[in-house]
Amino acid sequence: MELKNHFMKQKMMTKVLISLIPLYIFSVWLYGLRVLFLLALVTLVGVAAEYWVMRLIQGDRAKVSEAALVTCALYTLTLPPTIPYWIAVVGIVVALILAKGAFGGFARNVFNPALVGRAFIYVSFPVQMTAAWAKPYASLPGGFIHYGVQGLTNATPMITLETSGVLTPIKDLFLGTISGSIGEGSALLILLAGVYLIYTKTASRNIILSVLLSGFAFGSLFYMAGWSEAPVQIGLLSGGFLFGAIFMATDPISAPREELSQIIYGVIIGFSAMFIRTFSLFTEGIMFAILIANSFGPLIERTVKEIKAKRAVKGGLQ
Repeated sequence: MELKNHFMKQKMMTKVLISLIPLYIFSVWLYGLRVLFLLALVTLVGVAAEYWVMRLIQGDRAKVSEAALVTCALYTLTLPPTIPYWIAVVGIVVALILAKGAFGGFARNVFNPALVGRAFIYVSFPVQMTAAWAKPYASLPGGFIHYGVQGLTNATPMITLETSGVLTPIKDLFLGTISGSIGEGSALLILLAGVYLIYTKTASRNIILSVLLSGFAFGSLFYMAGWSEAPVQIGLLSGGFLFGAIFMATDPISAPREELSQIIYGVIIGFSAMFIRTFSLFTEGIMFAILIANSFGPLIERTVKEIKAKRAVKGGLQ
């Protein structure tokens, strides 16, 4: 049995994986070699889960798509560095069997699989997902010679702001030398990855810019109205907002393909993320915001197409 007969290679997905390499190198420096062990386990289980469910659907013709590797890599980066291995496994199984396989496999899922998996363990195991965070290594060789983290803290930039009103320095947020999820800290590396993905036409520029601009607009509005304690620059650079805007919102399957639809979709994400952060109990809203937008994606695209078709008919009659 040849591997190539059961693996679907996708050039676009390869580019996404390449863009994640700097984030993984940086995350190992921050949190130790456990990050790579976690990635290996998640990928092994994820590939097995996808192959199993595709065997049920396609029989001997079953293939694992390269998109499954991207799902595993992105999902891992959204996890706390100290997440128990078994919880990570539960999330990736939910992602690739329930959020993807149950809809028919590649290109048929409505929701971003990685975010569904993370949302499931987020609400199922809130203590392990939110109660304690790793202290990052601050200087070389950092985590490159350590398996795990050097200590724990209950403070991320958003939690610190919410509980004590202390703002994390912009420099720390931009470089990523802060506590948080494995790959969501460095705004610099995430933005560079975004530039690469846009340049290679892998990710939608319309979605990325509409999420960022609407997040900036509504974040500023909520802050000026006194509803939010987070200045907009802190809000955009904290948590997983940038990571979600560039890697998760642009999933080519769960996001719209038509230009105007992408812009509307991005605005829904930007607004929802800031609204959830400001008015709910959750300190981070981008995960739920993208899943909400996923549910509206097909409706947005269909409505925009219908409006354009009606306008075209009216234009032809005049």
